[in-house]
Amino acid sequence: MAVAANFVNAEHISKTYGTRTLLDDLTIGLGPGDVIGVVGRNGDGKSTLLRLLTGREEPDTGRVTRTGGITIGIVDQSDEFEPTATVRDLIVDGAPDHVWAADATTRGIVEHLLADVDLDREVGRLSGGERRRVALVAAMLHRHEVLVLDEPTNHLDVEAVAWLAEHLRALQTADRAMLVVSHDRWFLDAICTRVWEVHDGTVDTYDGGYAAYVLARVERQRQAAANEARRQNLMRKELAWLQRGAPARTSKPKFRIDAANELIANEPPPRDALGLQKFAMTRLGKDVIDLSDVSYALPAAPDGTPGRPIVEHLTWSLAPGARIGLVGVNGAGKTTLLRLFAKDLAPDTGAVKHGKTLNLGWLNQNVEPVDPEDRVLTSMQRIANRLSLADGREVTTTSLLEDFGFSGNRLHTRLGELSGGERRRLQFLRIMLHEPNVLLLDEPTNDLDIDTLNVVEDYLDNWPGTLVVVSHDRYFLERTTDVTYALFGDGAVRMLPRGVDEYLERRRALQSAAAGAAEPGTGSGTAEAPEPQGPSPAETRRAQKDMARLEGQLARISEQIARLHADMASEASDYVRLGQLQTRLGELEQKHEALEEEWLEAASVLED
Repeated sequence: MAVAANFVNAEHISKTYGTRTLLDDLTIGLGPGDVIGVVGRNGDGKSTLLRLLTGREEPDTGRVTRTGGITIGIVDQSDEFEPTATVRDLIVDGAPDHVWAADATTRGIVEHLLADVDLDREVGRLSGGERRRVALVAAMLHRHEVLVLDEPTNHLDVEAVAWLAEHLRALQTADRAMLVVSHDRWFLDAICTRVWEVHDGTVDTYDGGYAAYVLARVERQRQAAANEARRQNLMRKELAWLQRGAPARTSKPKFRIDAANELIANEPPPRDALGLQKFAMTRLGKDVIDLSDVSYALPAAPDGTPGRPIVEHLTWSLAPGARIGLVGVNGAGKTTLLRLFAKDLAPDTGAVKHGKTLNLGWLNQNVEPVDPEDRVLTSMQRIANRLSLADGREVTTTSLLEDFGFSGNRLHTRLGELSGGERRRLQFLRIMLHEPNVLLLDEPTNDLDIDTLNVVEDYLDNWPGTLVVVSHDRYFLERTTDVTYALFGDGAVRMLPRGVDEYLERRRALQSAAAGAAEPGTGSGTAEAPEPQGPSPAETRRAQKDMARLEGQLARISEQIARLHADMASEASDYVRLGQLQTRLGELEQKHEALEEEWLEAASVLED
């Protein structure tokens, strides 16, 4: 693109802090329709680059020019809102509902991102997550030519992230320009036209979204020096998963298929599912966590109104080696369900049973308190000096810390001097060094950069045990889990054979049904009863009960199939026994397929 057409141009800019040069003789530009994903390790200069391009900071050398008349909307990690200002003042300049809601675009943004926020509430009384969403909405509603978004998906659930991606794609077609810093790789792949990688004082540019960036980066790393072997392996594994899994990506590849196929031709799947499951059973036995007829509701309101039910009559057995993702809107009860699994909460009715050999590791959303005078390496070595992996390898605590970004002097840094992201990394490592056989991860991607997420995923690939993940990061969820369950706020937990895509489809169907039910009548006098549209309430209830029943049966058969695979692996030399197991496996798979057909028939009732 010609320089004159750009909204923002940086020419030969450099920026140094102390003795460290973050940007060195950099020339780069941002034009209409550009949606740039900015990636790189924490501390490599992403935020500095954004401040220079937006004029909040000046370069040491070179110059930054912005086309006259353009406005730039900025959503930062922190805001400077006046505490006494109301949400309404900030997002729609104080306009009443009947004024701003008349615009469909404004109404859609507010309804999707601030549905649970009182617009007349003072900003000083909002939570940190609510303030972030208010800042995002304010920037989007003020029709800026350039949007600069720093971690815009923080505090958004999976559904809101999908909606935001769709909305930003619409802005891109209207020639808006965007700079986006995010660790959410699905989001980057969904919206970006290019990726900028900030590292070693420079910026490498890649055409396409995150998947294209992965391929190009791997190709570059494959040609690098031998001391880059570790990073090459991580990215090849991620690329293999991108190519083999997640149909949403493979249906619209943004890179050369032939080059990708050649690159991963001999690359095994990211996880040896059968081997991990067999190892998990030796560590856990048959019993992991069993919920029997469990019901739990939120506490009653001060006025005596009963609390909303989170789960009702839930019976669920977690299998050894299962990898489960949990999705649902904010407030649906995902964290509450994890607390029930961990026995941190007692159910109102029913029972939660832990297996005798269970060793639980729980990464919650709170960063644990630490002794600020303690040191990184010594605090970890007090737990263990090494970690055993499922493939028989052992890694030392020092090696583990280096993989997670603590090397050199950082190994001896005081814990009180660490950033929030670094403390989050240590929290995860402390849990792993206790060698749990069940992991509950609640929003594990918070405060982690993409390179660190790759390392986390790599360790989870070789970790044998039962894993339950709650995350708004769709990429991480799909990358680390094998089956997805959803909470829709009606007390049930439903298995989703097609994962997050199916969850979003069902949420849209529920919202459309609710909107149709709330549609007011028109005209005057006594209207005739309308023709029935879709299933009756009785049919809907019956379909929901059938789906819940079938999901339970599918889960049990899936567990039986998994156990058969483990038995077949252990009986590989006994051909008679192997033949018997193979016959039984075929019967179970046919039954599983028939139940899936029944489930789809019941689900079609709700979609009518």
